[in-house]
Amino acid sequence: MKILGYLLIALLVVYGCASTQNDSTSNMQASTSGNDTVRIANDSLEYEIIIIEPGFNTFLNSIAKPEGYYSQNYLENKNRFLVVDYNQRVMQPNRFDPNLYPQQIDYSPSIDYGYDVNYKLYNYFVYFARKYGQRFSVPTRI
Repeated sequence: MKILGYLLIALLVVYGCASTQNDSTSNMQASTSGNDTVRIANDSLEYEIIIIEPGFNTFLNSIAKPEGYYSQNYLENKNRFLVVDYNQRVMQPNRFDPNLYPQQIDYSPSIDYGYDVNYKLYNYFVYFARKYGQRFSVPTRI
């Protein structure tokens, strides 16, 4: 009887901890699942980037350095190397998780995408590196 009492108490403690953990994760998902689609497009250059990543929009509005903090030249240089590194990982599905690197990014250094695209693309790499613990050959800082 004494063992049954200890077992019942242990099960209640485990159940109590598990239900608390589920509540906190469901609250986090609800708070980050708002409008997490960021669309960047320029019809004259015929390109479009759509970033669908839970939490990225929140990161962009609250943690990322504000627009204008980096120069366009700085962002273009960073993106040039980050895109190459990212695309190399896409081509190596046995070495890197194909769920994290599903498709290549078509980014040409000879095209002027403008500040907005370079800013959001760079910050996506920063967000991606932080969220998934990835390290790129070019450090991403915040």
